[in-house]
Amino acid sequence: MNYILNIETSTTNCSVSLFKGSERIMVMEENDENYSHSKRLHVFINELLEKSNVPPKDLSAISVSKGPGSYTGLRIGVSSAKGLCFALGIPLISIDTLDAFAHQIEISDGFIIPLIDARRMEVYSSVYDNNFIKIRETKAEILSKNSFEDYLKKSKVYFLGNSNDKTKSIIDNPNAFFIDDKLPSSIQVGKLAYEKFMSNDFENTADFEPFYLKEFIGNKLKTN
Repeated sequence: MNYILNIETSTTNCSVSLFKGSERIMVMEENDENYSHSKRLHVFINELLEKSNVPPKDLSAISVSKGPGSYTGLRIGVSSAKGLCFALGIPLISIDTLDAFAHQIEISDGFIIPLIDARRMEVYSSVYDNNFIKIRETKAEILSKNSFEDYLKKSKVYFLGNSNDKTKSIIDNPNAFFIDDKLPSSIQVGKLAYEKFMSNDFENTADFEPFYLKEFIGNKLKTN
């Protein structure tokens, strides 16, 4: 039995799921604007395994959403995933956060652009076609009225993520559709993780680091 535990902590949504092969067994998640991952993640993991009657020793792999996203959230999720892999002697699978996020919607034509807030008017984004094929690399970019215009000129564009409000305030185009109330979830991470598991696409657990995309800049004291 291939049980895979999946972790997603790239945004305010703390999400853990358990899959048996490609079948979802259970998911536990909570969206907390105060980023409660450090308090909730291991509680969710323990409760999920207990309620599923799956002991940790029966897990075949751990998958984690690798980023981009919140620096602190990613660090907590990846650290937890690596710790479990080392303790249980099982492989680590990493999933691109935006790849998984794009799979939350299905479209017949056009483009999917998942957006993750990067503070101020900056976002992390990728562009996918209706078959979830990435057609533009992941970027950290500052939104402007010309953002994504090449895609908006061609077809409908579906935006989803926690940057929709600020994107709506800038982009006014009849081809722009905003799918609200969506955040990355371990459900889609689990679906993609099973594909990687079957192809033995694993990370070097010791060396693996989150995909922060840009350097973390903490608050600095002003000096005169």
